[in-house]
Amino acid sequence: MRPQRIPVAMEGVPFIGLAVFVSLIFALLEWPVPAVAALSASAFILYFFRDPERIVPHGDGLLAAPADGRVLEVKEVEDAPLLQCRSRRISIFMNVFDVHVNRSPMGGVVKDIRYKPGMFHPADRENAMIQNEQNAILLEDEQGRKIVVVQVAGLIARRIVCRAETGDWLRRGERFGMIRFGSRLDCYFPMECRVLVSQGQKTVAGETVLASWSRENV
Repeated sequence: MRPQRIPVAMEGVPFIGLAVFVSLIFALLEWPVPAVAALSASAFILYFFRDPERIVPHGDGLLAAPADGRVLEVKEVEDAPLLQCRSRRISIFMNVFDVHVNRSPMGGVVKDIRYKPGMFHPADRENAMIQNEQNAILLEDEQGRKIVVVQVAGLIARRIVCRAETGDWLRRGERFGMIRFGSRLDCYFPMECRVLVSQGQKTVAGETVLASWSRENV
């Protein structure tokens, strides 16, 4: 039997601990209104950093969603970051009520990671993709097929967390990072991938199938 894990992202522990500590101080000082406000903030932070287990889809060539959220758009682009070829981009927007832990769309080795500092425009705007702080991860599977996942910071999100390092092997659905308090994930797939989601659709990280390399498995 595998050991039970606390369903909270480790990046949230300092925030949760601080909020609970402040709540306790206000309570000891018998300041009821600040104590209730701090306790409410503690509950929201705990909710924000939740990290539930997911049922990862099985099947050759399936590409899972890297984030919870809503599909902003599915678009063909001429020059994808790190892929340097015509690709399809699927953009997923995470609001403050979504789970913010990011998961790998496929099993593969991390070939490259490129961080770019930038602005903090609202993540659901087109200029966020170009101007905002972001972190691009190039993955390559055992067949040599490549995709790119880009973490994009937003208006509230000011801290991109990427635990993966170049040379790491990520399983499909494996956690690799998160964006604190926001915002969006852009996934770039070669044109031969078949896209299986549409604009406006809700996604569940590690569970929803975004695309497939093989038409036989969909």
